Amino acid sequence: MAKILGIDLGTTFSAMAVVEGGEPSIIENKEGARTTPSVAAVTKTNETLVGIQARRQQVTNPENTIFVAKRLIGRRFSDEEVQKDKKLLPYEIREAQDAGVEIKMGEKWLKPAEVSAMVLRKLKADAESKLGETISEAIITVPAYFDDSQRKATKIAGEIAGFEVKRVINEPTAAALAYGLNKNKDQKIVVYDFGGGTFDISILDVSEDTIEVKATGGDTHLGGEDFDQKIVDWLIEQYLKDEGIDLGKDNLALQRLKEAAERAKVELSSSLETQINLPFVTSDSSGPKHLDYKLTRAQLEGMVKEYIDTSIELVKKALGEAKLAAGDIQEIVLVGGQTRMPAIQEEVKKLFGKEPNKSINPDEVVAAGAA
Repeated sequence: MAKILGIDLGTTFSAMAVVEGGEPSIIENKEGARTTPSVAAVTKTNETLVGIQARRQQVTNPENTIFVAKRLIGRRFSDEEVQKDKKLLPYEIREAQDAGVEIKMGEKWLKPAEVSAMVLRKLKADAESKLGETISEAIITVPAYFDDSQRKATKIAGEIAGFEVKRVINEPTAAALAYGLNKNKDQKIVVYDFGGGTFDISILDVSEDTIEVKATGGDTHLGGEDFDQKIVDWLIEQYLKDEGIDLGKDNLALQRLKEAAERAKVELSSSLETQINLPFVTSDSSGPKHLDYKLTRAQLEGMVKEYIDTSIELVKKALGEAKLAAGDIQEIVLVGGQTRMPAIQEEVKKLFGKEPNKSINPDEVVAAGAA
């Protein structure tokens, strides 16, 4: 029987899975990674890049590197969220003839669905290469708060990529399915989803054959990348103080700082301190200069406390909307790479008085459920 590809089309990273032997199995991309950056770019030589290659040159080619297209998909240009993004994004967007959004990439103007389709096309090609067979059908996940227009545009992105899109399902529903939570009768579940670019909270009422979304909330401008940026800002500040050089004005140095910051953040989820060492980060009249700083888990937690506190307040707000108390929740599911941070797990545990369920890789749980 032909395989159906389950796709978690994320704001910053995407993942894919198929069912093999009755169990969902994550498919690696051709670079051997289990997640793919949701980024597409066109280079100065007019070459199109998708995934990790596009992300690697994001700082040095910002106006032609398209990321967070998911925030724009299916939206009207006049939407408040789009206008907010317009001020922040390094690439150009404009109003389309249908009052939607168009994105400038190289010499072309593209719909957000066309950019998302580039990511989906890569996932399709990589999955086919890995499995050695053609895959024509897909199930794609979307946030629970997506409206009809956003869902339709996501389906169109899948079709442009060459898929027959069997279903578009809610991300928290997919997460619940991955854990088999629909097999346990009458549970109230919180899905706490802290991804790279967005924070989403969903409260589900799960019975044997239905999963009902009771409340959703979150912040589309809060994600793991904000944590990375805090480390980057700290490094720039330290280096300016110690060396009198502003690395924030040097695009190549900035690209290296971003990559080093993300690495340091990941390491601090399992270690109490890490060394950030960047040889030849810049140079001055005396020659090449290096960067070498120690960062502790406690320092990082101090830097990002406001973000963690915000997420917990948003959870409380969603509970209020669902007319539930923290004690009414039977299961807390963690989704998104940022939930690996011990401080986040601790705050979630403190709020609910019980350990969150983290038995499935948080980067992969939605794709696994979609399969």
